Amino acid sequence: MRNIDQAKEAVRDQVWRLLERESAVPEGSYGKIPGFYGAEATAERLAELDVWKQARTVKANPDWAQLPVRIRALQDGKLLYMAVPRMASLQPFYLLDPETLELPVEQAAEKKGAAQVARRVGVEDMRPIDVVICGSVAVNRSGARIGKGAGYSDLEVALLIEAGLVTDETVIVAPVHQLQVVDEEIPETEHDFSVDLIVTPDEVIECPNRRRPRGLVWNDLTAEKIAAIPALAAQASARRTE
Repeated sequence: MRNIDQAKEAVRDQVWRLLERESAVPEGSYGKIPGFYGAEATAERLAELDVWKQARTVKANPDWAQLPVRIRALQDGKLLYMAVPRMASLQPFYLLDPETLELPVEQAAEKKGAAQVARRVGVEDMRPIDVVICGSVAVNRSGARIGKGAGYSDLEVALLIEAGLVTDETVIVAPVHQLQVVDEEIPETEHDFSVDLIVTPDEVIECPNRRRPRGLVWNDLTAEKIAAIPALAAQASARRTE
């Protein structure tokens, strides 16, 4: 596991440095899900796809990089579930319904706006997800991806899989800068999921090697991680009493 973590960190470092060297991201993007230049064009390209047009529910990360996609989802009348940052709530998702928003969609789709106007929900109060938008640092054309290393995207998707809300019908999309699409292999563990589509400002890549966990991989979770995420702590407590 340690070798895999080191290999992932090497890919992250390479991509972060490349993005900064090529001025594809604002200064200070190292160590983050990159809020890349061209994110708006990526959202527009995604919106042209049939899979987007047919989607009624979208789940997205709260990162700055995915803001244009979240805005577009609300503009297009889609129900948007946005992860609470760090899943720091027993109800770890914000529900943004474009029909009932009390803020302009551009504000509601931001972290601060969502915290103001959105209701927090747990998986028991959510609808099945048609499209998952995941923040990524690097992806390759087979669909393997790497986030920034905190593991929240993996946990969010695993929770939704366990709840039957992310299914084989759900399409997982990585909107990224072209420089984030790497040629090398990306190592994967049991809890990692792959993406079905990569969308950049320049192209749409269909990924052939779908990989998804069956749900939460408890053996990969430390006691500290479980304790820090209320939804996981509640599930762990329930498992102990079964």
